[in-house]
Amino acid sequence: MCRHTAYLGPPRTVYDLLYAAPHALHVQSWAPRMQRHGTVNADGFGVGWYPDDTPEPLRYRRALPMWGDASFAEAARGLVSGCVLAAVRDATLGFGTDEASAQPFRAGRLLFSHNGAVKDDDALVAALPPPPGVLDARAPVDSAPLFGHAVRLWRASGDLPGALASVVRHAREHSEGRYNLLATDGETLVGTAAGDTLFTLREPGGGVLMASEPHDDSPGWREVPEGSVAVASAERTEIHPIV
Repeated sequence: MCRHTAYLGPPRTVYDLLYAAPHALHVQSWAPRMQRHGTVNADGFGVGWYPDDTPEPLRYRRALPMWGDASFAEAARGLVSGCVLAAVRDATLGFGTDEASAQPFRAGRLLFSHNGAVKDDDALVAALPPPPGVLDARAPVDSAPLFGHAVRLWRASGDLPGALASVVRHAREHSEGRYNLLATDGETLVGTAAGDTLFTLREPGGGVLMASEPHDDSPGWREVPEGSVAVASAERTEIHPIV
């Protein structure tokens, strides 16, 4: 369920990143090629990006399918950023489809998305209560406690890869689930492969993409092994075991 993608590199339009490629996130909203759980991502979408003139990322989130918002597709041609994180949603059974549940979630400079599902949401909420002041950690969706705990660990350590890996480990102690997480602070992309697919691509122009599935058939896409955390900076991409 769900698909997400993130980009870091030379500034590009949001349209180029989310709409232009043959299998970009826009296409994945109705025709994902590698989605193992669910068939269509029609329960909302969201995009976060880092403008040069604001201290925190901006977001655009809707409860409708990405393909149903032609106005954003047009506006995206004028949005330029060197770091973008976006997601399309296939809602977990039992959770609503309101805009507050659309990701990415945000706390300070952090953007966060979860591709997966939690089997025992009540156990996870009890084990990972939301940190004070993080409104998205109270969203009515099973991703919220994961986000809240990621923020808590990231703020305490400044170690985003370590925080996401710890979230996966802690969550699995309390509930089975698929815990593919994707986050950025505007300078680094971090993703976990924990129950679903994750791919990376380093582009010739210096950009790097991290996504649930490839946007095109370029041979440069590399699958992140299950049970790993991927860390991509402007210079390199590293893969480490979660456990």
